[in-house]
Parts: sequence; C-alpha cells; structure tokens
Amino acid sequence: MNRLFLIVLALTWGLAQFSLATVAKAKGEFNVRAFDATGDGTTKDTAAFQKALDACAAAGGGTVAVPAGDYLIGSIVIGNHTTLRLESRAYLVGSPDIADYPVIQMRFEGEFVPGHRALISAEKQENIAVVGRGFVLGPPLPVSLLRDPRGPVLIEFSECTNVTLDGFTTQYQRLWSIHPMLCRNVVARNLTIRSVALNGDGIDVDSCQQVLIERCDINTGDDAIALKSGRGLAAVRLNRPTEDVTIRNCTLVSSTYAALGIGTELSSGIRNVHLENCTLSGRQNGIFLKSRDGRGGYIENVTGENLTIRNSPTFLGIDLLDKGIQASDPVTGDPQKWTRLSHIRFDHIRVDNVAQLVLAKDIPPQRPVTDFSLTEVQGTCDRVLSLANMTNVVLVNIRVTDYHGPFLTKVNVQGQGLVQPSM
Repeated sequence: MNRLFLIVLALTWGLAQFSLATVAKAKGEFNVRAFDATGDGTTKDTAAFQKALDACAAAGGGTVAVPAGDYLIGSIVIGNHTTLRLESRAYLVGSPDIADYPVIQMRFEGEFVPGHRALISAEKQENIAVVGRGFVLGPPLPVSLLRDPRGPVLIEFSECTNVTLDGFTTQYQRLWSIHPMLCRNVVARNLTIRSVALNGDGIDVDSCQQVLIERCDINTGDDAIALKSGRGLAAVRLNRPTEDVTIRNCTLVSSTYAALGIGTELSSGIRNVHLENCTLSGRQNGIFLKSRDGRGGYIENVTGENLTIRNSPTFLGIDLLDKGIQASDPVTGDPQKWTRLSHIRFDHIRVDNVAQLVLAKDIPPQRPVTDFSLTEVQGTCDRVLSLANMTNVVLVNIRVTDYHGPFLTKVNVQGQGLVQPSM
C-alpha cells in the first residue's frame, strides 16, 4: 500500500468512527421537545419531562436535553445514569399546584416525616446529574410555606451515588433549594443560588459522604450552606455522618443567619470539613457551629484557610447549649447529650467590618471544646475573642485592629497565646 492510500484509509476510518460516535451520542440524547414538551410557560410539561427521563433510564442512560423555553412542571424523577441538561435560556418553573408534588417520606429539620416530593427528585440512583446554563425556579407562595407536610424543595436526591450539579441558577423563597441526603460522591460546582426569607437555605448537605462544593455563588435568606446529619437517637442509631466535605472558591452570603452553618441537626456527626479560598458574609455569623442538649453527636476536624469575612456580627460563632428544635427522641445523660466539638482550626483569615472575631462562650462545661486553633488573622473588628470551656487552644498572630475592650475574655480556657499580642 502506498502512503496516500494509507492516509485516505485512516481518514475514512476516523470519519466512520466519528460518525458512529455521533450516532451513539444522538441515540443517548432525549430532547424533551420530542416528547411533546411545549415550553410555553402555561402548559404543564411534567408528563413530557417524565417520559423523556424514563426513556433515557430505560435505554441504559444518557442525556435529557432541555432547549430554551419556559417549562411549567411539577415534580419529576431522575433515573440511573441520567443527565438532565438545561440549555441556556431554559427555565424550569415549579407548578403552583401542590397536587403536582406527591407526598413521600423524607427528612426535614433532622427527622423523617411526610413531605412533598421535590421539583427535581431522585432516590437510590447512581450517576445522575443536572447541568447546563439554565434556570430552576421554585413554585410560588404558598407552596413553599407548607410545613405539615413540608412543601417541595427544588432539588432533593436521597441515597444516591455519584451526583453532579453544575452550571445552573436557582431561585426560591422560604424553603431549601438543594438537599442531598444520604448520598455519596456529590459535586456541586459553578452554581448560582438565590433564595429569600426564613428556611431559604442554599445547599443542605445531610448525612452525605465525599462532597465537593466549588465555585458557587450563594446568596440566601437562611444559611447559604448547611451541614446536617439528623437529630435525636434515631440519627445516632442510623450512624450516617456528614463527612469529607470540601468547600472552596465560593462566595457565601446569608441575609438572616450564617454563610456556613454546621448543625443544629448533627446527631450522626459531622467531620472532616475543609473550607478554603472563600468569601463569607452572614447576618448573624460568617461560620456558625451550633447544637443543643439532646443532640449528642460530634463536630470534629473542621479546617478553614484563606477566608475573607465581611459585614458580619462574627467571623465564628459557637453555641452548643440551646440552638435548634429538640428531638422527639433526644439523647440523654451527661455528657452524652451534649455535642462533642474537637479539632477546629482556622488559618489565614481576613476580617472586614466584623463586630466580633470569635464568640464561643455557650459551651457546656460537661463537654469542653478540645483543640481549637486560630492563626494568622488580620483586619478590623469591634471585639476580638470571647471563649469558654475550651482546652488545647492555640492562638497565633491574631493582628486585628480598631477593637474595643479586652482582646480576650475567657472562662475555663487552657492553651497557648491567651494574652493580648503586642502590635
């Protein structure tokens, strides 16, 4: 064979392979328009979406494509190996009719109760995703106000493995936006999340393992990100902690509570949380570690570095005495009823217009915080440190200015650096 023939043969084979790949991709793509979705904003497209999703899962997986349009839908369910792709200018709009959200058993505020299924839902599935540059808009009031049973959140995946949320924008009011629960290997990136008013959390990570949240812009009426693991003895027995969570390169804002809230539902435990290269602002706290008697559980190995906290009453608040609703089956006895808090470390922190750097005096003496470290802090604040019931504290290079009153007030605190630094 001459060289020209070999080149032609190679090109032909390459084109054939490309054609086969294109056909395979086409076979794996299910456009909701092909299943009679109208996208006119008034016709309910729930059935069309579900048919496309079911066809995709039945084919072994693929992509359900949502082109530009306004799609009025009720609750839909994603199956195995399925990606829901929202193209630019594609809007999923939640139906105002509560009948479009079936009632199922779910977890809300730490206990399993009946609740309306989410706008986008999945249970015990694997390799699922919602991606693209489109929008997910929640149903209007009063649907999101419902509490008994709870109204639908926007996206709720339960007991799923390998979950990806990437690129889209959400908007909601008075209820959680995204709630992965009992999931493993969760990635949320490049999301823009907006919510308003109480209960308007951005992302609630609930008894999940191996979670990455990165490059997200979250501005909410409640906690921007909340880490949870259930409340009471039932959650202790379930023993599904939230663990191995990384949050990086995010902007987190809460107009009511905390940019990052850890607790109050944490009876299964929360551990191995790392926060880096983020900007935070909270109406009450930048970061808030919170619990109460009857929770038990633990928060351990929480680290943060290269953080900027602006326009907040505190950089870090810790209250383990009386935050949250008491469980229907509380943990009892001393010190078991109190949450164990250990190995909390923050390094290279910048504060700007913060009322108090750390407010951590509401800690039970029966179970002191162990191994608390705060190093390399600079910026301005009105007050600095208020600590109680802590051991193995390390304070190094806290160089804040413009504060009033003592650098440190403490009760039953042992460690290093517990004196006002020389500036």
